[in-house]
Parts: sequence; C-alpha cells; structure tokens
Amino acid sequence: MPDLESLLDQVDEMRDDIIALEQALVQIPTVNTGFMPTGNETEVCRYIEKWLAEDGISSETIESAPDRGNLIARLEGSSGKAGLMFMSHLDVVPVEEEEKWRFSPFSATIADGRIFGRGASDCKALLTCQLIAMRLLKRNNIELKDGLILASCADEEHGGRYGFGWMAEHHPEKLAAPYAVNEGGGVPISAAGNLTYLLGIGEKGRLQLEIEVRGSSAHASTPWQGSNALFGLSEVVKRIEAYEAERDTSTSLFEHLSTFAIEDKPSAANIDQIIADNEESQPRFASIMKALSRMTITPTMINGGIKSNSVPESVRLTCDIRTLPHQDEAYVRKELDKILDGIDGVTIDIDYMSIPNASDFETEFAHRIQISTAHALQRDDIQWVPSLSTGFTDSRFTRNLGTTTFGMVGSHPDDDPMISFVHGTNESVGIRSLISGTRIMLALAYDLLAVK
Repeated sequence: MPDLESLLDQVDEMRDDIIALEQALVQIPTVNTGFMPTGNETEVCRYIEKWLAEDGISSETIESAPDRGNLIARLEGSSGKAGLMFMSHLDVVPVEEEEKWRFSPFSATIADGRIFGRGASDCKALLTCQLIAMRLLKRNNIELKDGLILASCADEEHGGRYGFGWMAEHHPEKLAAPYAVNEGGGVPISAAGNLTYLLGIGEKGRLQLEIEVRGSSAHASTPWQGSNALFGLSEVVKRIEAYEAERDTSTSLFEHLSTFAIEDKPSAANIDQIIADNEESQPRFASIMKALSRMTITPTMINGGIKSNSVPESVRLTCDIRTLPHQDEAYVRKELDKILDGIDGVTIDIDYMSIPNASDFETEFAHRIQISTAHALQRDDIQWVPSLSTGFTDSRFTRNLGTTTFGMVGSHPDDDPMISFVHGTNESVGIRSLISGTRIMLALAYDLLAVK
C-alpha cells in the first residue's frame, strides 16, 4: 500500500485533473436566490455521481425538494463506522452585475494562476479538493479502519433548510461521523513573518431582520396629503449607520494576539485602537478582529412603493445581523429598540437563522489537522489560532449532531485570501490553493482513517 508521501506526489501529478474538475463544477450554475424554485443543485449532484462512479465510489443524491439535491458518497472502512466527514455545499450566490466581471461568471476561465467564476472559491474549491482526495484513496486501494463520508449539500447560502439542515432532521444517519472538516477556516494570515493558519472552531450567529416602515399614501403631486414611508426609512438607515455596537473581546481569537506580534491585552476599551494600529500592516487580520469584536447590523435590500406617481405607504428594509456567542435574540431586540426609538410607523420581524456555535479547539482532532497540514505542506513552522467564522456555515448542523467540526479549506500559504472576492465580483480561487487543499484533505483522511 502506498505511503502518504507517495499519495501526496500523486496530487501534484493530477494538477490538470484538479483544474478540470473545478472548472466543470463552476460551469454548472447552481444559483440560490433564496426564493423557490432555485438552486438546481441536483444537476451538479448527477455530474459528481458519474465522476465518482468512474472509480467505483458509491454515492447517492437525496432531494429535499425538486432539483434541491444533497450528495452523499462513502468509502467504507473495516469497522463499519465512519471516522471522518468531508463537508461542502453545492449552491452559489447570485451574480449582481455580470458586466463588471473580468470573465463570464460561469466560464471558469483561467488567468493569473487562478480560476475565475461564481462559486470558484465558495464552495466548489473545497468540494474539488475533497473529491480528488477521495479518488486517490480509492485508486490506491488504501485500506481504511473507519470510513470516509463526503457530504455536499444544497442551500447553504440561504440557511441550509433544504440542505444540511434538512439532512440533519430527516437523515442524520447519513451524516454520522465523530469528526468533520468544512469551510469557515484554514486560511493563512501573516503573523510577524510566520505562517499562521486560523482554524475555524465556530461561527457568529446570523439573523435576518425585516424592518417595515408605514406611512399613508397620496398622489405624488400633492405629497403633503400623505406620509411618505421612505422618509421614515431614511431615518432608520441613518440610525443603523450611526449605531456603535458594544465592543467585546471574549472570543478565543483574542487570547492569541501575541502570535501576531500584538502585545497589548485586548479589551472593549482598546480593541478599536489595536485594529487601527494593524489595518495597514495586516488588513485581513484587522478586518477579522473588527468582525469578531462586535455585533454587526447591515442593511442589504429595500422593497417598497407601488407606482412612480404614488407616495409609498409601506417600505421594507432587510438587514443581515451577525452576533457573538453570548448575544441572543433578546439582546438583539434590546439593541434594536435603542436604534429605532422614536421613529413612527416601524415594525420588525426577526428570523433567527443560525445560533452562534463552536467546537472545542483543544482536541485530538485539531491536533491531527495540524500534523496533517504540516505533512501536506512540508512545513514545520506553522502556528495555529482558533477563530470564529464571521459568516455562518453548515457546520452548526453537524455540531448539533455531536460531530466535532472545524473550518479548514487549506489555502496555500502564498495565496492571498483577499483576492478571492467571495460573494463578490471576479470571485476566484488560486490553483495553488486547489493543490494545497487537496494535499491537506488527503493527508488528514489518511492520517485519521488508514490502516498503517
């Protein structure tokens, strides 16, 4: 049976295959608008089923609704139980202004050592890495003690209700594994000249807030005969923009600032100054510190009015709210009461889409990830810092099932995550990160599962 070094060499030899698979996945549009029917994840499931079948790897697609496919594949081990789950998601966010893209968003064009396209980074890159790792284990007849699950599901971009959330409720046995790796971490950060990875141990909570502002309608030529809801909305937006969230440095990241040559002990009183001092030298890390030291309320969509010559009677503002672990719905409502105090005609509705959640960093699994990454990258100088993801992922569903789940995509040490533009114009992934991510996924599965 080949040893790990031989398997890692094969990853490098499969560079063209890795690129081709990533391109094929990106070229299948699985756009999730959040409004049914949407997603079209089944199409990419069928493609992956055929791709896996080329090596005799069994898989199945389980639909939560028409065309909302969830893919489950397995390599069995001698114990009959799974020891590790590879996680990813199949859907992608919409493209807002296609004409601003350097290349067509679903062309998967290669340029400057990167593959461009919607979903190239989020999350089809991780899926590509995991599929190639699974193929190499199978092709080399690696004997496994415990099995490997690959689960790639629908609807992550709109809360997972048709994906991992639905699977956890209706088919938890398909996801049964003690450990899982998913998106939400595993990107390099510059830290005083050293290579440091943020391991995603958890994530902030997410709420969707709907604010309705009501007035009274009138003809637009005599607007004083009505009450324009847009004027009330403008006050709401100004209040949100001016809102200063409570500062908080209780998350685990702030226990490790010395790793980044930051010697000041962080507190609510000084965290803004620490961030300001590091924005120029460490812009990505400064942004992460900012996100993890406060709740955020971000207006994202507006809907209202019925006709251009009518004073709008009702306008609705949608906001994205991200909370820290101790900030529950009651806390959010209390802060909103402060923000909206005194504005007439305002009502709110809150959809709590994701409760803050985390897995324990001090675990054997975290240690195995660190060892496997060192082997895969052939580096013995990697530092590790536990961190929360600023966005939510499907990991909350597996953590609720008792699975220790970490975010670890395995970006290349020299690949700048700031130019991936996740959810933005010109989203892309570095080909070096596809290679390094595949090596890390393969090394982790081999280390945890293989009979040696």
